[in-house]
Amino acid sequence: MEWSRKDLVSIAELSAEEILTVLDVSATFKEINRREIKKVPTLRGKTVVLLFYEPSTRTRLSFELAAKRLSADTVALSVSGSSFLKGETIMDAAMNVMAMIPDCIVIRYPYAGLPARLARELSCSVINAGDGAHEHPTQALLDLCSMRERFGRLAGLHVAMVGDIAHSRVARSNVYALKKVGARVSVVAPKTLLPQDISTWGVEVWHEFDPVVKDADVLMMLRVQKERMDEQCFPDEREYAHFYGLDRRRVDMMKPGAVIMHPGPVNRGVEITHEAADGSRSIILNQVENGVAVRMALLYLCLGGSADDR
Repeated sequence: MEWSRKDLVSIAELSAEEILTVLDVSATFKEINRREIKKVPTLRGKTVVLLFYEPSTRTRLSFELAAKRLSADTVALSVSGSSFLKGETIMDAAMNVMAMIPDCIVIRYPYAGLPARLARELSCSVINAGDGAHEHPTQALLDLCSMRERFGRLAGLHVAMVGDIAHSRVARSNVYALKKVGARVSVVAPKTLLPQDISTWGVEVWHEFDPVVKDADVLMMLRVQKERMDEQCFPDEREYAHFYGLDRRRVDMMKPGAVIMHPGPVNRGVEITHEAADGSRSIILNQVENGVAVRMALLYLCLGGSADDR
């Protein structure tokens, strides 16, 4: 199908066909990343501005690599190097950036809703690199890319997300995306780490980890996001790891062919052990590699590329 969006602010607004289009284009760009010379002139003359008002390693670096491998010019701005610290509002900052006529703004912001507002008000493309606890659409797309690469399909897969569901924008975006493409989704967490509206998500909810380990095709371990918590949600990390951590015992319980994923950053010894994160079932580094290809695909599509001519 033809991609007609200038922005990507939410997985919830994409159709299954649009999601699969991104994955198909990503597969094409992944080949470029494995060449000796990892660069094509596809976006030569375009300018991509990275506005990151929250810390980021993988997302920011992969977007920058994606833009440069497509020959776009990039400018990166973080909160520590901006006028935000002098009291400038984010909308003033965005309008000033827009006055410099960029072609795309990639933004990460600690509160929900800003990417959608920018997409409505700015003429350039806007890509959401994570807004508060709302969504992280590019992470969900690279996760689906990694699953389809491993299993050859998405429909019918059982994907279990384990950990801090309440504060996870990754969980929300993955639930939206996986349900659209026909996957079965479970979430595993203590009640204190589940959102109040979890009953409306259309997923299976578990408070015990072991029964889900045995049945899932994908175990997606999520970091406990203490920086977003206003109160203590569990007694201590040792107890959390005992009930919800992925260790050797639980890895041995996984069914043949099942894989381990994690969006990063990883808190080793809390939600996952070294053995699980680095073992043969882990595709965490595959996720990182696919992140560059998926973001190349999104920059290409949102800046006017055709899904049928790449």
